Amino acid sequence: MNKILQDKIPYDVGDPRALPGIQPATMENWLHRDEAFAGQMRRREKLLTERRDDVLALDPQAEPAARELLDLVLSQVYPNAAEEVVRPDGVTVAVDRTQPLDTLCRLVQEDFCILQKRGTEHVLTGAILCFPASWLLSEKFMRPLIDIHVPVASYDENIAKRVQRLFDGIQPGRPLWRFNVLWYEDAELFQPRSANDRRSVTDRRQSSYLRSERQTLLRLPKTDAVVFSIHTYVLAANSVPKMENPA
Repeated sequence: MNKILQDKIPYDVGDPRALPGIQPATMENWLHRDEAFAGQMRRREKLLTERRDDVLALDPQAEPAARELLDLVLSQVYPNAAEEVVRPDGVTVAVDRTQPLDTLCRLVQEDFCILQKRGTEHVLTGAILCFPASWLLSEKFMRPLIDIHVPVASYDENIAKRVQRLFDGIQPGRPLWRFNVLWYEDAELFQPRSANDRRSVTDRRQSSYLRSERQTLLRLPKTDAVVFSIHTYVLAANSVPKMENPA
């Protein structure tokens, strides 16, 4: 088991909001970097090398959106980048715009999902997903929002309509964010799992680790794609402050 842990989470996990629990963010805090950066980046590199087909998918029609996303991340995190960048952990990364998702994987801790409007719904047309929390990219790729969230019990038709309206209203330069609270016995970041093989839901009393995803939504101004980013935090359960509702 690869144990890569953070010491803290930069938001109050004791105050989980109702799904979808969306809050406004800013471009300045769209992406995060924390004390687990070096360890998570090594894990991402290893997964991209050894499990590329499991962690990366891109529809050819989504390539312009992927390149736009890469340029945006570079402008936010590595504004002086040219043909290569030097990460905070000292690793040099070549900027390859012909493989934008591969490059993004090596630049920041966040995973990225690209969703584009196809008909009346947004469809998952591209992703670099190294740290899935019990789902498979292969099962969700090129599927609409409602299919992506099945079989999440709380994601019913009413919430699906609300989320689609939310996606339609997202504006460039005005990211939104939410978080979740998940309890795991295993600290491994790469946790793929089929929708047909659901894990048993656990609570704090049964778990050794808290896993929380800081999820953001942002519209790309040129391609109009919506980007769903995921920053994964894993903490030892005994280092998490007590919550009013620990489940």
